[in-house]
Amino acid sequence: MDIIPIIIGAAALIIGLILGKVIFAKNSSQKVQEAEIQAHKIISEGQLKAETFKKEKELEAKEKFVQMRADHERDVLQRTQKINEGENRIKQKEQGLNAKEGNIEKQLKENETIKEALNRQIEVVNIKRTELEKHQEEHIRRLEKVAGLSAEDAKAQLIESLKQEAHSKALTIQQEIIEDAKLKANKEARKIVIQTIQRTAAETAIENSITVFNLESDEIKGSIIGREGRNIRAIEAATGVDLIVDDTPEAIVLSSFDPLRREVARLSLQRLVADGRIHPARIEEVVEKTKRQLDDQVMEIGERTVIELGVHGLHKELVRMVGRMRFRSSYGQNLLMHSRETANLCGIMAAELGMNPKLAKRAGLLHDIGKVPDEETELSHALLGAKLAEKYGENPAVVNAIGAHHDEMEMQYVISPIIQACDAISGARPGARREIMQQYIQRIKDLENMALAYNGVEKAYAIQAGRELRVIVEADKVSDADSDKLSFEIAQKIQTEMTFPGQIKVTVIREKRAINIAR
Repeated sequence: MDIIPIIIGAAALIIGLILGKVIFAKNSSQKVQEAEIQAHKIISEGQLKAETFKKEKELEAKEKFVQMRADHERDVLQRTQKINEGENRIKQKEQGLNAKEGNIEKQLKENETIKEALNRQIEVVNIKRTELEKHQEEHIRRLEKVAGLSAEDAKAQLIESLKQEAHSKALTIQQEIIEDAKLKANKEARKIVIQTIQRTAAETAIENSITVFNLESDEIKGSIIGREGRNIRAIEAATGVDLIVDDTPEAIVLSSFDPLRREVARLSLQRLVADGRIHPARIEEVVEKTKRQLDDQVMEIGERTVIELGVHGLHKELVRMVGRMRFRSSYGQNLLMHSRETANLCGIMAAELGMNPKLAKRAGLLHDIGKVPDEETELSHALLGAKLAEKYGENPAVVNAIGAHHDEMEMQYVISPIIQACDAISGARPGARREIMQQYIQRIKDLENMALAYNGVEKAYAIQAGRELRVIVEADKVSDADSDKLSFEIAQKIQTEMTFPGQIKVTVIREKRAINIAR
């Protein structure tokens, strides 16, 4: 910038000298003076322009420096804001962790209280056992004095009588312990359910095998049917869904057992009706485009689900299967909602037991992936799900939990029974599933037949929709003590051999009737 004015001035000086010499050669000395004056004028103008150019460049440099400085200050301000936001998030996480730590300490104290109560009950049982031994010794002495029996005979009679008495008392004590354990288990279960309700919201809406597609007017039905029904045949062939066009005003019914197909048909019809161009070629194009977009939507649902549950590192095929669960149902319960609910329950239970909640939540989410295979197979959904999980590199504990949640594989890890229990809890809660009528009737019959198989049972009735089993026994064959024993044994057999939601109350009725006829 400093050299340019010098160059311009030198050039102007050279030009002026040359011009002066030329004028001097041709004209007189007066013209030489005029030429010198003109040369000085040109030099002054050149220097003035050079100074002006220099000032403009300096001004541009200052403006550029000011702009760069403002941009730098803005970047520094944005970074400072991001750092402050990060610090706030870290503080919130620390507060959440402190709250969780307090809850865990509280739960540990409650567990200590339960252990102390159980120890006191064990002491009570030991005291009763000591009293029973003293009673037995006293009974032996009385028998020897009164009956004059030998020690062996008295011992044999005593053993037989005490065996029956001990059996009855053992049943009574066992029932008391079981009832007490049930109360504590109910308390713990309520706590877990309350925590789960705070974190999850289960949908109770039931998906049917049909979808109703609403129309703005009945005139569109003609365009959908097409000339001689060619459009409706093209839609059914492309989607695999039956279209029922009847007298229902402004509605078409889409019927198919596969919710994914119904969704493809619904979205395709929506686009065709909005576009107005409905013919076989256009139908095939729209259906193919809808299928591709639905595949993307399935993947997006799977990714959103695993992110919300905090399950990371899943194979993309498993993520896609999780998304496909959104369009499947089991006994009317949406499969994705069931899997999400099971995953949350598993995470809570594992945390309560001091296990790995993330691994349990992962197994709970994937336990039913065998219900959404790409190809049909003869394997059960539990074994197929375990096979798929193993194929895509899942943890062996997760594979075993998936395969064993219906007892079709031996449980080898601690989380396996947790997945099985949470699956049953999610399926058995009120409003979760619908039961097929034939299966319900068969379950009621099996319940009655199980009670009728015992000696002395005259009649058995399952009432209150299978929630109570009322057993009527013959008074001559079954005593009052035997009634208590029979009720307990039937309840235990139902618990071990049958699968049922909720609980079943077993009531044994023993009635003695004395009948005489007066003539």
